[in-house]
Amino acid sequence: MEKRRLGESDLEISEIAFGAWAIGGWMWGGSDSKDAIKAIETAVDNGMTTIDTASVYGFGLSEELVGKAIKGKRDKTQILTKFGMSWDKKEGEFYFSTKDNSGNEIDICKFASRKKVFQDCDDSLRRLKTDYIDLFQIHWPDLTTPVAETMEALEELIHKGKIRAAGVCNYSAELLGEAGKTIRLASNQVPYSMVRRDIEKDVVPFCIKNKMGIFAYSPLQRGLLSGKIKPGHKFNEGDSRPDTPYYKEPNLSNILAFLQKIRSIAEGHNVTLSQLVLNWTIQQPGITCALAGARNPAQVLENAGAAQFRLTTDEIKIINKYISDIQINTKI
Repeated sequence: MEKRRLGESDLEISEIAFGAWAIGGWMWGGSDSKDAIKAIETAVDNGMTTIDTASVYGFGLSEELVGKAIKGKRDKTQILTKFGMSWDKKEGEFYFSTKDNSGNEIDICKFASRKKVFQDCDDSLRRLKTDYIDLFQIHWPDLTTPVAETMEALEELIHKGKIRAAGVCNYSAELLGEAGKTIRLASNQVPYSMVRRDIEKDVVPFCIKNKMGIFAYSPLQRGLLSGKIKPGHKFNEGDSRPDTPYYKEPNLSNILAFLQKIRSIAEGHNVTLSQLVLNWTIQQPGITCALAGARNPAQVLENAGAAQFRLTTDEIKIINKYISDIQINTKI
């Protein structure tokens, strides 16, 4: 799989990364730990050496599973994780209430003070069983902490050798500019898919101009663009996808109709819809890497196959024309 340089850092990452949100189980209706570990091992063995996780995914479980899976393979992997989310105490900015993997009610808060950054880093290092993190990213902006305070803490971690590079997630172009006054960021991780392209207006141009990498998360729109989800699909208890606007009507039917239009292009390359969607994503301007989640080895192999071909310029133009015709209402 092709490796790409992340921004102006010295990190070389796989163009498709293993997204480790789902293996944490939380908001995905649970997960199987043995399958998760095998999935990560399969990813690394097939060139998908970049693994993206977060402390809040499964409330530490995802990081622990990643740590187990990369044992003996640390030098072959690039470990990306995130900080700045609290679930065991109320601090910073309240985000939302939810249930943990055991069904207990908890409050999720966003907090990225200097002390919190250092503590989260040490906690992640312990769960991942490693002595350094390749890319440490603030998970969500924290309005209660000055941006400079968070970025200065990240700079200190780089100097201490605990992290190789610093990144952010879900940052607007304005926030990226503010953070850039303190630190040279390697990347911004943002939601991006065929049916969610709002970052093309300002975030993508900013990152291209400032030589910053972009991780596209949820490129399959949480599985919807795989074409495997049909009306009436039964989700496991705790799965939050049915509550998102893309899974609600008429959006669901409109997106499925769009997938039928591009199915012939996928068939022409002898690939699945998921592989076509991921390939389209990594060929978009400014996108360095697409994060693709998987719960088992079979899903990993399908994701890895998305890097084994290239859509032509004409095919991308046709797909983009179909995309522009989709009617999506995100306010329902």
